[in-house]
Amino acid sequence: MPKKLVQKDKNGSASASSGAALEKLKSFYSFMKENGLDSLELEEKDFSLRLIRRKNPMNRPVPVPVPVSGGAASSFSAPAAAGASPAIASAPSLPAGIKIKAPMMGIFYRAPTPSSPFFVREGDAVKPGHVICMIEAMKVFNETRAEFPCTIVKVLVENGKSVKAGQDLFIVERL
Repeated sequence: MPKKLVQKDKNGSASASSGAALEKLKSFYSFMKENGLDSLELEEKDFSLRLIRRKNPMNRPVPVPVPVSGGAASSFSAPAAAGASPAIASAPSLPAGIKIKAPMMGIFYRAPTPSSPFFVREGDAVKPGHVICMIEAMKVFNETRAEFPCTIVKVLVENGKSVKAGQDLFIVERL
């Protein structure tokens, strides 16, 4: 027996329909899943639809890969020149190495969940593509991955703290 949908008009009168309406509803839901949407609202003259997908049942962050290019806008930067400005010279000295910068503004996380071990620790050797941290922006968890083989020399940001785009996160040495 086909499922019946109840459709209400502007006056609140309900009418039952099946078949075509159910197929239309399924196509909207498929569209939401394919495009990673959590909600969808559609309003036409005599038709109004609002769909909301339930969140991840395990309530775990869903990682979204963020590509980090090696070009001019790279999240990795070469160490500063020896003749740095006086303002930089008075800052606490950091170990030499390549700095990995935040690709976006958000909350910095060193682990996928509070009870999980950190993605990387100081002294860890990391292969290209290895997740080194996550940055939460607008309820989306974005993974930051290593672009080349390296060793983590220093972690510069505390877990759970907000970061700005371009802020230094790690100092690494290329292997």
